[in-house]
Amino acid sequence: QVQLVDSGGGLVQAGGSLRLSCAASGRTFSIGRFNMGWFRQAPGKEREFVATTRWNGGSVYYSDSVKARFTISRDNAKNTVYLQMNSLKPEDTAVYYCAAGGKFYSGPNYPVHANEYTYWGQGTQVTVSS
Repeated sequence: QVQLVDSGGGLVQAGGSLRLSCAASGRTFSIGRFNMGWFRQAPGKEREFVATTRWNGGSVYYSDSVKARFTISRDNAKNTVYLQMNSLKPEDTAVYYCAAGGKFYSGPNYPVHANEYTYWGQGTQVTVSS
């Protein structure tokens, strides 16, 4: 049974930073064989893509709204993915979810849609005050 556990959320002032973690577990589950992504969902809005790192080569891709402020990284040995969030804005307030998907992408292609992921964490709340 695969489990993704999101943590690290909290309340922070605008301009501050947070680091989210996603710890994966499962008898044979290794994030090294999965694309790992972060999504977020604000109240009343649809879940939106934030960032992803491909399993093949570790290339990363970000949404325009977080590019240059957020950094996604993975530690395959620890089976953990991180999202470092800097220069946070009130509009970053949302529940953040990590996700794992196993399809192959190459070149300019990245999994940016929720239906391209199979496993999901439970979410962690990030609130940015102005």
